[in-house]
Amino acid sequence: MALDQFADPRLALRARRAELLTAESEATLARAWRDHKDRHALDRLITAYMRLAISMAMKFRRYGAGMGDLTQEAALGLMKAAEKFDPDRGVRFSTYAMFWIKAQLQDYVMRNWSLVRTGSTTSQKSLFFNMRRVEARLSREATARGESLQGEALSQAVADELGVPLHDVLMMDGRLSGSDASLNATQSSDEDGREWIDVLEDDQDPGFAGDHDRAVLRRALSEALATLSPRERLIVRERQLADEPRTLESLGAELSLSKERIRQLEAAAFTKLRRQLEAQGMGDLLR
Repeated sequence: MALDQFADPRLALRARRAELLTAESEATLARAWRDHKDRHALDRLITAYMRLAISMAMKFRRYGAGMGDLTQEAALGLMKAAEKFDPDRGVRFSTYAMFWIKAQLQDYVMRNWSLVRTGSTTSQKSLFFNMRRVEARLSREATARGESLQGEALSQAVADELGVPLHDVLMMDGRLSGSDASLNATQSSDEDGREWIDVLEDDQDPGFAGDHDRAVLRRALSEALATLSPRERLIVRERQLADEPRTLESLGAELSLSKERIRQLEAAAFTKLRRQLEAQGMGDLLR
């Protein structure tokens, strides 16, 4: 399928004409960007793999998003990959970038699928992008065995197949089966033209709700930080949570570690934090 069939023709032309990088050349460019912030090297690296980004963006058109928006999100994921890529690990940039591009596209689709946030945890994302396909396969397999699989039995089978809680499957089924409706829509049975929002009670103190939400977020972050080692907590607090983040060099001097080692510990600690928060349904706290 031609790249310029769905993407910006100029961007597609540039991607199609981009150089093909060898493992050695992309590692050289990645080091130039990482160590010297060479913008020209970054541009060459991103341009070389823009074809990959556009190709992955095309696979998400079925969710109703415009190809222009999807291409922009894919490019953003590609840039994030270039920012985080470590060429010394011996992994090709294309392999590494695919993870970031896919994650960026998935987040974009889920943010724009509905006015109500569809899901943020790992299990909810897995359900959003895989549930209908898994349901269809399990139903076909049951039919081939001469059985009928539907209702809660089908939902339980999906939960077992994807390794997620049953209540998450039921919730996602309702989200995917329904559609957004405006609270300002007129009730069809009301002769006075009353809107749905008029029947909602508003007895919640907004100040109390805000204080409660902040307390929940603080508690979730505190519990997640408690799972880190003392050294990891120090690095995360000084690098991510402080009003004036400390440099890698200063932390390295304090802990008698190299700048690169501090960078690695920070990335590992941040990954642990994200997993802990996602398990609590608070994954957006680190965005």
